[in-house]
Amino acid sequence: MAFGDLKTDKGVAALDNFLKDNSYISGYQPTQADLQTFQSLGKSPNVKYTHALRWYNHISSFSPAERNSFAGGSLPTTKTAAPTTAPAKVEEDDDVDLFASDEENDAEADKIREERLKAYAEKKSKKPALIAKSSIVLDVKPWDDETDMKAMEKQVRTIEMEGLVWGASKLVPVGYGINKLQIMSVVEDEKVSVDLLVEEIEKFEDLVQSVDIAAFNKI
Repeated sequence: MAFGDLKTDKGVAALDNFLKDNSYISGYQPTQADLQTFQSLGKSPNVKYTHALRWYNHISSFSPAERNSFAGGSLPTTKTAAPTTAPAKVEEDDDVDLFASDEENDAEADKIREERLKAYAEKKSKKPALIAKSSIVLDVKPWDDETDMKAMEKQVRTIEMEGLVWGASKLVPVGYGINKLQIMSVVEDEKVSVDLLVEEIEKFEDLVQSVDIAAFNKI
């Protein structure tokens, strides 16, 4: 198991850390990798593991038949530790000694400090900015039980925006033979407005009665 023993806090913590930056174990929709991890976990994670709990509750919302129909997926590989005999390589910012002592005169020491400060600034500037994302589950409600739900989902998925990725979907009964479409999406917060996304879906007014946000989680 890529996360270790999921019956232990260490294993759950590893899973929680992985799901901090990922919606699913493999890709952008549930796969057999999610099902395998879900079964290995066995029970709902402690509330302190917020990302793992969010993922667990989402996978729990699928029926056993739906879970078994998940596409194939692979578990993330674990990273192997570097050989202990290899010389240490300075990578982390904390390893850069900006004010190291020097046996040369003060002018030479100042020159060295300036060079190190410049190198440090260049290294920081090359680090990619963190992209804030959210996982959103939308409830799309039809007008009545005669609405073509497949046509509705097809129309919803025609909406394309930079920073928007559609995920898994399912039909959820709401009563009187009417189902609602529950569909997941992952959006980049700076590029996609949730209100605009809802408005775009509601433009399909021949099929869509209303749209509600069923779940919203930062990832």
